[in-house]
Amino acid sequence: MKHIRNFCIIAHIDHGKSTLADRLLEYTNTITQRESQAQLLDDMDLERERGITIKSHAIQMDYILDGQAYVLNLIDTPGHVDFSYEVSRSIAACEGALLIVDASQGIQAQTISNLYLALEHDLEIIPILNKMDLPGAMPEEVKDQIIELIGCKREEIIPASGKTGMGVNDILKAIVERVPAPKGNPDGELQALIFDSVFNSFRGIVAYFKVLNGEIRKGDKVKFVATDKDYIAEEVGTLKLTQKPKDVIKTGDVGYIISGIKEAREVKVGDTITHKEKPSKEPIKGFEEVKPMVFAGIYPVDTDEYEELRESMHKLQLNDASIVFEPESSAALGFGFRCGFLGMLHMEIIQERLEREFDMTVITTVPNVSYKAFTSKGIEIDVHNPSDLPDPSKLDHVEEPYIKANIITKSEFVGPIMSLCIQKRGTIINQSYLTSDRVELIFEMPMGEIVFDFYDRLKTISKGYASFDYHQIGYRQSDLVRLDILLNSEPVDALSSLIHRTNSYTFGKKICEKLRELIPRQQFEIIIQASIGAKIIARETVKALRKDVTAKCYGGDISRKRKLLEKQKKGKKRMRQVGNVEIPQTAFMAVLKLD
Repeated sequence: MKHIRNFCIIAHIDHGKSTLADRLLEYTNTITQRESQAQLLDDMDLERERGITIKSHAIQMDYILDGQAYVLNLIDTPGHVDFSYEVSRSIAACEGALLIVDASQGIQAQTISNLYLALEHDLEIIPILNKMDLPGAMPEEVKDQIIELIGCKREEIIPASGKTGMGVNDILKAIVERVPAPKGNPDGELQALIFDSVFNSFRGIVAYFKVLNGEIRKGDKVKFVATDKDYIAEEVGTLKLTQKPKDVIKTGDVGYIISGIKEAREVKVGDTITHKEKPSKEPIKGFEEVKPMVFAGIYPVDTDEYEELRESMHKLQLNDASIVFEPESSAALGFGFRCGFLGMLHMEIIQERLEREFDMTVITTVPNVSYKAFTSKGIEIDVHNPSDLPDPSKLDHVEEPYIKANIITKSEFVGPIMSLCIQKRGTIINQSYLTSDRVELIFEMPMGEIVFDFYDRLKTISKGYASFDYHQIGYRQSDLVRLDILLNSEPVDALSSLIHRTNSYTFGKKICEKLRELIPRQQFEIIIQASIGAKIIARETVKALRKDVTAKCYGGDISRKRKLLEKQKKGKKRMRQVGNVEIPQTAFMAVLKLD
């Protein structure tokens, strides 16, 4: 056990974690020249295309230092703020963390928040200065930032470059020397923590775990504590580039188990595996429940595919435990699911994965956050969907979730960023200069305002320099109204949204104008209205396609033309009562990108 080291890599998005992980695998001869490719651990097409890590990936390396063989278990983690739940799970399975900072960009917001996660779990932090080969690298300044952040010695920071391979041997040596070996009792009752799982269409569900106490052998009868179900460990093994079966996985090691589980609901990430005969008394603690931030409806385009969508969602949940969903129905879209996501990128990725991995074409409704509504009788209602909001006559007040946003940017962009935050109803709490040209701004603002396009606009006005991280700080009372969109006086529930009263008029007008462009013209005229309660605040009209019925009258009395036009008018009126308006999927997406 004293020769095992478990560590993960944490950094801000795009600071070179995956590239450095590739080098570590090369230097320890875990992969051959033939297998090597850029971003080796990112095995999803989506990750390669976008150049981001979405999932944590575990892999085992063998390393020899001074004639002694060590086993290193590496877990590569995502850097984007939306996937911080993946990071928290990886951290729970490690004793050390490599903190990677880009030498040309310095410390960013996500670096700080991931670092706090690691410090809460008492991990040994090894600071690394990556991308030293870039001409724009500022090693000395960035070293000062790291020392200020974690209080380490200057010589403890390892300069490295994932591209050229500089400093990789120093990193491997530091992992062995600085990261503590896992603690645990090899002779105790079995306790293993599940930190991830994947679905394999041939063998059922594969769960990845770390053994904290005891050992697990092939053929053992095991029990999953949270679901209270028993299985036989048909195969256990370690995670190299592919799965390597073994007879036993001992204390402190990371491995996988295949036990023929078919139901996705039976494996919970954060669950404890123990022996059926000698179960451990209590499960492992230290796993946080996931808190979804953004809610949206996902509906199948074809209503017959509802059951298939349910199966696909369950399989996806295995691989990404941070998605939460429950069934709901909508008048406009039929049956579907109300899903909770960690952020907008997360929502986009889930939608893409459903389309790619499971061949499901889905419609996503306007995302929103969850509110608390209080009725005049003092009853509290959780509102995930604008249509759940009680009638205004019975409503006392509504509370919305607030966040504390931490933005790090270059000083020249402070003005535009402040005006963006104030426009989004934010209040500035603190502004501090980290260095002469880097500013940390702390805002408190409503979660609902950052859901749509805040992140994209922040990146645009700061030319991609600003980094953004946030956490929830509770609910506050606020003057919110429900804005409904009516087509020919029929409400479309998938387009309704909860919005602050001051913004509702401009927002309603914009939506109506946008829908007028997107809804195709019919034989009858379509009236688009935005309303708050019974009050119409904006209106647009999609004109009818006109057929010239008077073309056959050349000359003659005007009353003949009138008669034909009257007949047409009646027909259009009847058509409008019967005809229904198809809303294209682009209309749902366009509402998100209104500015």
